[in-house]
Amino acid sequence: MGYLKLLVMKDFKSWRGQQVIGPFMRFSCIIGPNGSGKSNIVDAVSFVMCEKASNLRVKSVRELIHGAHVGKPVSSTASVKIVYCEEDGEEKTFSRVIRGSCSEFFFNDKPVSRSTYISELEKVGILVKARNCLIFQGTVESIAMKKPKERTQLFEQIGNSWEYAEDYERKKKKMQKAEEDAQFNYNKKKSVAAERKQAKIEKEEAEHYQMLLKELNEERIQLQLFQLYHNEKNIDFVKKRLDEKNKETSIKRQSLSAAEDAFRAKKKVLGVLNRDQQRMEREMKTLEASLIQQKPLYIKAKENTSYQIKKVEMSKKSLRDKEKSCDKEKQNVKELEIELNDIEKAWRAFEKKAEEEILQRAAAIELGESQLERYKELKEIARKKVATLTQQLVTLRWEEKADQERLKLNRRKKQEVEGNIKQTVEQIEEHKKRIEKLEEYAKICTESLAEKKQQEEMLTKEIENSTVRMAEVNEELNKIVGELQNAKIDCHEGRRQQMRAEILESLKRLYPDSVFGRLLDLCHPIHKKYQLAVTKVFGKYMTAIVAATEKTARDCIRFLKQERAEPETFLALDYLDVKPINEKLREIKGAKLLVDVVQTPFAPLKKVIQFVSGNSLICETVKEAKQIAFDGPVRLKTVALDGTLFLKSGVISGGTSDLRFKARCWDDKEINKMKERRDSLINELKNLMKIKRKEADLKQLRTQCHGIQTRLKYSQTELELIKKKHLANLYMEKSKLESELVNIESQHDMLNEGAAQRRAKIEEFQKKINEAEDAVFQEFCEEIGIENIRVYEQEHVRQQEEIDKRRVEFENQKTRLKVQLEYSRDHLQKLTNRVSKLRETIHKDEAEIIGLQKDEEKLLKKVNEIVEEQQHLKDRLSAHKSEVIKTQNEIEEFRKTLLTLNREATKLQKEATAVETTLEEKRLRRHNMLLECKVQDLKIKLLSGSLDDISEVELGTETEGTQTTSGIYEREEAIQIDYSSLAEDLKDLESEKDIEDHLKQMQQEIKFKENTLIKTAAPNLKAVEKLQIARDKFQESIDAFETSRKEARTCKKEFEQVKKKRYELFSRCFEHASIAIDQIYKKLCRNSSAQAFLTPENPEEPYLEGIGFNCVAPGKRFMPMDNLSGGEKTVAALALVFAIHSFRPAPFFVLDEIDAALDNTNIHKVSSFIREQAHEQLQMIVISLKEEFYSKADALIGVCPEHDDIMFSRVLTLDLTEYPDMDDQERTEDKPSSVSA
Repeated sequence: MGYLKLLVMKDFKSWRGQQVIGPFMRFSCIIGPNGSGKSNIVDAVSFVMCEKASNLRVKSVRELIHGAHVGKPVSSTASVKIVYCEEDGEEKTFSRVIRGSCSEFFFNDKPVSRSTYISELEKVGILVKARNCLIFQGTVESIAMKKPKERTQLFEQIGNSWEYAEDYERKKKKMQKAEEDAQFNYNKKKSVAAERKQAKIEKEEAEHYQMLLKELNEERIQLQLFQLYHNEKNIDFVKKRLDEKNKETSIKRQSLSAAEDAFRAKKKVLGVLNRDQQRMEREMKTLEASLIQQKPLYIKAKENTSYQIKKVEMSKKSLRDKEKSCDKEKQNVKELEIELNDIEKAWRAFEKKAEEEILQRAAAIELGESQLERYKELKEIARKKVATLTQQLVTLRWEEKADQERLKLNRRKKQEVEGNIKQTVEQIEEHKKRIEKLEEYAKICTESLAEKKQQEEMLTKEIENSTVRMAEVNEELNKIVGELQNAKIDCHEGRRQQMRAEILESLKRLYPDSVFGRLLDLCHPIHKKYQLAVTKVFGKYMTAIVAATEKTARDCIRFLKQERAEPETFLALDYLDVKPINEKLREIKGAKLLVDVVQTPFAPLKKVIQFVSGNSLICETVKEAKQIAFDGPVRLKTVALDGTLFLKSGVISGGTSDLRFKARCWDDKEINKMKERRDSLINELKNLMKIKRKEADLKQLRTQCHGIQTRLKYSQTELELIKKKHLANLYMEKSKLESELVNIESQHDMLNEGAAQRRAKIEEFQKKINEAEDAVFQEFCEEIGIENIRVYEQEHVRQQEEIDKRRVEFENQKTRLKVQLEYSRDHLQKLTNRVSKLRETIHKDEAEIIGLQKDEEKLLKKVNEIVEEQQHLKDRLSAHKSEVIKTQNEIEEFRKTLLTLNREATKLQKEATAVETTLEEKRLRRHNMLLECKVQDLKIKLLSGSLDDISEVELGTETEGTQTTSGIYEREEAIQIDYSSLAEDLKDLESEKDIEDHLKQMQQEIKFKENTLIKTAAPNLKAVEKLQIARDKFQESIDAFETSRKEARTCKKEFEQVKKKRYELFSRCFEHASIAIDQIYKKLCRNSSAQAFLTPENPEEPYLEGIGFNCVAPGKRFMPMDNLSGGEKTVAALALVFAIHSFRPAPFFVLDEIDAALDNTNIHKVSSFIREQAHEQLQMIVISLKEEFYSKADALIGVCPEHDDIMFSRVLTLDLTEYPDMDDQERTEDKPSSVSA
């Protein structure tokens, strides 16, 4: 068997450039740290083995190019190539190259198709779909934990039985379908045989039935001719009456038309006035909107001006304070200059006086010349003797004098610094107070702003909701107004109806819980077609008032008498004697109980409806109503849809125009509801308009919020400036001054300490000088009679010291004044600069104030102009409204006149309508009779026309319009019937009673014959045809059954062949693996007691169900696979993998970190097994991180990461065969000994 020699990658994943890995030995391990790119070698091998990109941890093949995962691909292509070496040394190369989003395949460096490439891989033992040479990272344990069904799929892929799976399923379905078809055709054959037998019986029955039917048809034709003849006579009479009424109505309509023209003209004038009024109102709204827009701008400009003026006033106040400070400082400088001049004058006067005193003392000396000469000589000797000490003493005294000056200067600096600190602390306190005020003001502004914002949010929400609701209300209102206009209800209620409505409302107010309303307002029919019938049955109770108790009804009657109102009928719920409903009536076909077609949302009212309607039945037609009322065993109360009522007593009352007029109240009720809804919507719209007008308040509120925000912003800016700049600077200045004060105090202490030490030295030097002078001047002092020479010199020295002291004082005062003057001048300069800057700022702010005031004046002017224009428009609108009211009054007068004419015309129209209704009823009766002839296929003789011209729509319901009905009647008038077959005695009948009696007699005869036919079971009139069809179907079913049975046998044979092939391939693989897995598991565990076995869930067809896999670890009892440890699962999985692999072994096996869950003992066992397999059967390439494992390998391939912009992998190869381990040496030593033995 061959082996994998080399792996060549170019720009693939973490491998930059061209990288050659190998040559691979029989057992090679790939090692390296995590993230170095080890698994990318497995991905490269998978890629070249035609693995999908999704299984290589990427979304597309482009991402496999090096650097693509960070958006920096190093190239547009990448490739992987393996060099495979056969046993005879022949080398084959397999390459896969990425180009764009596709990949190309090369075999021996020649481009080939994917299918060719896969077939070449299969030739060397590599199954692409089964992955028989790859185990990915983390999949070892999942193999052991696979579901039985997934394990079956794995065996099918290895054994190639999956190739027959699709064919197996297809042929199995085909076989099942063929068997089902055969069974279906067999059942069909049986049912067709039964049909043939039944068809023979039906043929005999049909022939007898046809004879009876022919006799009944002749009777029906005579009945229809009799009814049609007398109906036509009535139609001619009614037409004459209708023409007379139409002439009278036409004259009245002309008068009404003239009045309507005058009314419309006046209404048109009112429309023009209304449009002008609406235009003025729109202009008013425009001005209001403009005013709302301009007012906030004016308020904002006014606030800006006010803020700027306050700012300038504060700046001016600050300027005045600084100018005062500046003047005060100037005065101080001037005083210091004057004081300095006075000191200089006093100093000059003192110097002059001191010279005069020295001359006077020199004249008072009493020593002789010889003594004076001797004094000078001795003095010179003493001077030379103590020259060094004198020089040191003078130096010390000068230093002492300098220290004194420094101490004075230090004290002055300390006083100045303390003063500055005090001033800084005062400024800090002022700023803190200002901060407190600003924070309090900001808090008030924030609270006020939050409150205003909340108000604004609520107002905005309210306005938005009102806008949305206005749109909804307008839409609904337009819809209702359109419906009302379509219903032509633009007319006023009569005075009588208004009075009755007011009386009812008064009763409801007096007895809110006891008076419910009129019966017609509390219920309604479930459909419009029932309106006439319900109106007829309800009769006088239609407008009756429903009350809760008898007492309430009597109180209401007394109230009506007191008010002298019209009498009303009351239905008291506790006083009504309601008969129970006969439930059997609901079973009658073609009829419904009236209580079932009337709906009410008010439950107690059902009792009233039951009282009014009783057991009345509603039928579709008059014929049905009459038949149900009188032809049954018991007479019943019925009503037809056209309002014809049949009472038990035999009284029949037909539908009239008055009944139609009464039935309109159901529609009027809906219209009244729409009116009420319209009024409620108009009121709601008015309320919504009030809310809509709050937009001005909203804009004003927003302006206030903006003003508060502006003030808050300025306050916060100033607060932030004080906190972050001024206060911080002051604290910094204070800390600097405090540190400076500490330095000054430390310097002062140091100077005091130095001065004390220096005084001690001066006293010591002076003592030494005095002792030296006493030794030199001892004889001279005895001669002149003084204690020591210093007594003589003291007088002169004292005076000289006084002069020096005065000089020092003058000098100190002059120095102090110069320092103070210099400091005051610097301070004055700073103040002057600040004053000039402040003046510039004030000048700019004043200029800005002038501009803001101009803007404010312009906005005020605009607001005033809008207000004036608004007032002028209001005056015009008021005058226009009065003109509109005047026109409306004139229109109202025209309306009253029009209503009077309309009532008169309506009265005439009603009379004409009554006649026309009678005519329509007669025409309808003729139409229904002709339609009945057509539907029942009664062959009546016609002189002209045809029954095909008759519309098949049953008139009298609400299904057809007037125009359609008229067209139908016109077509039917052209139909002339031949009455020659009708007996003359039937034509000569005149009275209604004779006609009705003869009609009943004819109907009874027909009824008798119909009952006879009903009792006779209706045969199938197409029995002959049915019999022939049944015979043909029977023959077809026999042919179909034979065909389907042959097809079922063929499909079953084909299925069994595929099933056999699939079973053989699967069984060969499964049986091999079942034997091999136990041996391999024993080798892996190094223990003969270990057991591993595979069990099929379906032994007959194992590929249809799952395959169980269980192991018994050495020294343990049997446990399910889920309960095994991680290491035991890994060993079991490896046993399964190697067992399956041994059936169709690949030349090499690549395993990725299979030792992850193994301890050292199991690692030793597994690595030893893999090493044996590698040297005996196939090449092994394993990725491992554990030294116990990879130390057994023949070669190590080390992968290490390197970094520049992105990480890339490098490879190192080490041949371990040069370093045999101890186990290898022992095996090598054992082999010769065993041979010799």
